[in-house]
Amino acid sequence: MYVVCVTVHVKDGHADNFLNATLDNARNTRKESGNVRFDVLQAVENPNQFFLYEVYREEADFRKHQQTEHYLRWKQTVKDWMAQPRQGIKYHSIFPESTEW
Repeated sequence: MYVVCVTVHVKDGHADNFLNATLDNARNTRKESGNVRFDVLQAVENPNQFFLYEVYREEADFRKHQQTEHYLRWKQTVKDWMAQPRQGIKYHSIFPESTEW
């Protein structure tokens, strides 16, 4: 599995808008055949901080996701709400094994 973890900090007053746009993107991403999981988390102590946990069957599926209409719409919609550039780290899942997803 190919895992993408993204940390996002949004400007004050934009958390709700960001969350709505991100949930739309996440719901549409879950419909993609190569997507296994898309979690949206909001920090308890800082409601302007979010963590996106995305799992794809392989890297090519993530690359396809980056070309979808819903992702491009999300990226354009949220760009001015960012307090700083989002930070993404890519991983290969070790455990659980892919057959257990």
